Amino acid sequence: MKKEIDKLAWLYIQEGKLLSARSKNKELFYLPGGKRESGESDEQALVREIKEEISVDLIPSSIKYAETFKAQADGKNSDTIVKLTCYFADFKGDLFPDAEIEEIDFISYQNKSLCSIGSIKVMDWLKIHNLLE
Repeated sequence: MKKEIDKLAWLYIQEGKLLSARSKNKELFYLPGGKRESGESDEQALVREIKEEISVDLIPSSIKYAETFKAQADGKNSDTIVKLTCYFADFKGDLFPDAEIEEIDFISYQNKSLCSIGSIKVMDWLKIHNLLE
Protein backbone atom coordinates (compact mmCIF):
# COMPACT_ATOMS: atom_id res chain seq x y z
CA MET A 1 0.00 0.00 0.00
CA LYS A 2 1.50 3.27 -1.09
CA LYS A 3 1.38 6.30 1.17
CA GLU A 4 0.13 9.45 -0.53
CA ILE A 5 1.08 13.00 0.42
CA ASP A 6 -1.72 15.26 -0.72
CA LYS A 7 -0.41 18.71 -1.67
CA LEU A 8 -1.68 21.80 -3.41
CA ALA A 9 0.62 23.72 -5.71
CA TRP A 10 0.64 27.15 -7.33
CA LEU A 11 1.73 27.45 -10.95
CA TYR A 12 3.09 30.88 -11.77
CA ILE A 13 4.90 31.40 -15.06
CA GLN A 14 6.87 34.48 -16.00
CA GLU A 15 8.70 34.84 -19.33
CA GLY A 16 8.34 31.12 -19.98
CA LYS A 17 9.85 30.08 -16.63
CA LEU A 18 8.11 28.46 -13.65
CA LEU A 19 8.24 29.94 -10.16
CA SER A 20 9.84 27.37 -7.86
CA ALA A 21 10.88 27.33 -4.21
CA ARG A 22 13.70 25.64 -2.32
CA SER A 23 13.39 24.90 1.39
CA LYS A 24 16.22 25.39 3.86
CA ASN A 25 18.53 22.34 3.91
CA LYS A 26 17.11 20.96 0.64
CA GLU A 27 18.83 20.76 -2.73
CA LEU A 28 15.88 20.55 -5.10
CA PHE A 29 13.32 23.18 -6.03
CA TYR A 30 9.62 22.35 -5.88
CA LEU A 31 6.31 24.05 -6.60
CA PRO A 32 5.17 26.49 -3.92
CA GLY A 33 2.17 25.33 -1.93
CA GLY A 34 1.47 22.78 0.76
CA LYS A 35 -1.06 20.65 2.58
CA ARG A 36 -4.62 21.47 3.57
CA GLU A 37 -5.45 21.95 7.23
CA SER A 38 -8.61 20.36 8.59
CA GLY A 39 -11.72 21.91 7.06
CA GLU A 40 -9.89 24.03 4.48
CA SER A 41 -10.88 24.16 0.83
CA ASP A 42 -8.15 23.88 -1.80
CA GLU A 43 -8.38 27.63 -2.39
CA GLN A 44 -8.13 28.52 1.32
CA ALA A 45 -5.15 26.21 1.85
CA LEU A 46 -3.36 27.49 -1.25
CA VAL A 47 -3.86 31.15 -0.28
CA ARG A 48 -2.58 30.45 3.26
CA GLU A 49 0.44 28.38 2.18
CA ILE A 50 1.55 30.87 -0.49
CA LYS A 51 1.24 33.75 1.99
CA GLU A 52 3.38 31.78 4.49
CA GLU A 53 6.02 30.68 1.95
CA ILE A 54 6.29 33.54 -0.55
CA SER A 55 4.69 36.54 1.21
CA VAL A 56 2.11 37.31 -1.51
CA ASP A 57 -1.69 37.24 -1.48
CA LEU A 58 -3.27 35.04 -4.14
CA ILE A 59 -6.47 36.57 -5.53
CA PRO A 60 -9.14 33.95 -4.73
CA SER A 61 -11.35 34.84 -7.72
CA SER A 62 -8.40 34.23 -10.08
CA ILE A 63 -7.61 30.69 -8.83
CA LYS A 64 -8.12 28.19 -11.66
CA TYR A 65 -7.55 24.43 -11.56
CA ALA A 66 -4.77 23.27 -13.90
CA GLU A 67 -4.17 19.52 -13.48
CA THR A 68 -3.34 16.87 -10.86
CA PHE A 69 -0.06 14.94 -10.95
CA LYS A 70 1.37 12.00 -9.02
CA ALA A 71 5.06 11.30 -8.57
CA GLN A 72 7.61 9.71 -6.29
CA ALA A 73 7.90 11.94 -3.20
CA ASP A 74 11.22 13.75 -2.91
CA GLY A 75 13.43 12.33 -0.14
CA LYS A 76 10.97 9.54 0.74
CA ASN A 77 11.07 5.80 0.04
CA SER A 78 9.44 4.35 -3.08
CA ASP A 79 6.23 3.56 -1.15
CA THR A 80 5.52 7.29 -0.81
CA ILE A 81 4.01 9.28 -3.63
CA VAL A 82 3.06 12.93 -3.73
CA LYS A 83 -0.19 14.06 -5.30
CA LEU A 84 0.08 17.64 -6.59
CA THR A 85 -3.21 19.37 -7.30
CA CYS A 86 -2.09 22.41 -9.29
CA TYR A 87 -3.73 25.76 -9.74
CA PHE A 88 -2.98 28.95 -11.65
CA ALA A 89 -3.67 32.24 -9.83
CA ASP A 90 -2.89 35.93 -9.91
CA PHE A 91 -1.44 37.64 -6.84
CA LYS A 92 -0.85 40.94 -5.07
CA GLY A 93 2.42 41.87 -3.37
CA ASP A 94 6.11 41.16 -3.89
CA LEU A 95 7.46 37.62 -4.18
CA PHE A 96 9.79 37.05 -1.25
CA PRO A 97 10.89 33.77 0.42
CA ASP A 98 9.57 33.32 3.97
CA ALA A 99 9.13 30.66 6.69
CA GLU A 100 11.01 27.48 5.65
CA ILE A 101 11.77 28.78 2.14
CA GLU A 102 15.40 29.71 1.56
CA GLU A 103 15.20 30.67 -2.10
CA ILE A 104 12.70 31.25 -4.89
CA ASP A 105 13.56 31.34 -8.57
CA PHE A 106 12.01 31.17 -12.02
CA ILE A 107 13.26 27.93 -13.55
CA SER A 108 13.36 27.25 -17.28
CA TYR A 109 12.46 23.90 -18.79
CA GLN A 110 16.14 23.41 -19.73
CA ASN A 111 17.02 23.57 -16.00
CA LYS A 112 14.29 21.19 -14.80
CA SER A 113 16.95 18.86 -13.30
CA LEU A 114 17.15 21.39 -10.42
CA CYS A 115 13.61 20.38 -9.44
CA SER A 116 11.85 17.52 -7.63
CA ILE A 117 10.36 14.62 -9.62
CA GLY A 118 6.86 16.02 -9.09
CA SER A 119 7.89 19.45 -10.35
CA ILE A 120 9.51 17.89 -13.42
CA LYS A 121 6.25 16.05 -14.24
CA VAL A 122 4.39 19.36 -14.01
CA MET A 123 7.02 21.10 -16.14
CA ASP A 124 6.70 18.39 -18.80
CA TRP A 125 2.92 18.98 -18.88
CA LEU A 126 3.37 22.76 -19.07
CA LYS A 127 5.89 22.32 -21.91
CA ILE A 128 3.47 20.13 -23.89
CA HIS A 129 0.85 22.91 -23.49
CA ASN A 130 3.36 25.52 -24.73
CA LEU A 131 3.36 27.34 -21.38
CA LEU A 132 7.11 26.95 -20.74
CA GLU A 133 9.99 27.88 -23.02
